[in-house]
Amino acid sequence: MSTSESGAAAHVIPIDDVAHHHGKAPVDAPPPPPATAAAVPAVAAARDAPVASAPRKTGRLPFFRRADRGSRCVALIDFLLRIAAFGPTLAAAIATATADETLSVFTEYFQFRARFDEFPALVFFMVANAVAAGYLVLSLPFSVAVFLRPHAIGLRLLLLVCDVIVFGLLAAAAAAAAAIVDLAHSGNLRANWVPICMQFHGFCQRTSGSVVASFLAVLVFMLLIILGAFAVRKR
Repeated sequence: MSTSESGAAAHVIPIDDVAHHHGKAPVDAPPPPPATAAAVPAVAAARDAPVASAPRKTGRLPFFRRADRGSRCVALIDFLLRIAAFGPTLAAAIATATADETLSVFTEYFQFRARFDEFPALVFFMVANAVAAGYLVLSLPFSVAVFLRPHAIGLRLLLLVCDVIVFGLLAAAAAAAAAIVDLAHSGNLRANWVPICMQFHGFCQRTSGSVVASFLAVLVFMLLIILGAFAVRKR
């Protein structure tokens, strides 16, 4: 066979056919490189753009917000009023419980005695003031909790209901004791009840001071109820 004939009979085998012949998958051509000319302005614009900084965290605590300033002022006044009411109620209970005076007539074997437990109204008065003083002490942690959490409506409502109950108890006891003290000072001519304060000066001074202190506590409880109702109504 001549060279010209063999060259005429030869043919070109594609690369894909050779790969299929050997059991290999055809190799894809690499993708063309992206056009960098259009990307250069975008990169430059992104570089020149201002970088947004993250918001800075202030050192202010989350529960000292400006919106809660009014509620916290009301809660602080409530706390101070409870401390202020504790003194008169405790003093009234102690002064009434120690109201005891003995008057000797002619001889030491013939005596008259004035004591608070001989008057049921004064006993009720002493117990009511003691209960009010104990309640004021127990309510202080709840008042602090309301100051720290102004949105706690449940605590405010609980304090308001308890304040109304104790206010009614204390007002009734103070009114009953005031009637007895007035009778001890003035007496009753129609019933032939003579005033005893002309003889029992110490007893009348203690009970009179207790009644005045108790009425001061009643006024403080009225302020507490008004503040509590205002805070609940605002929420």
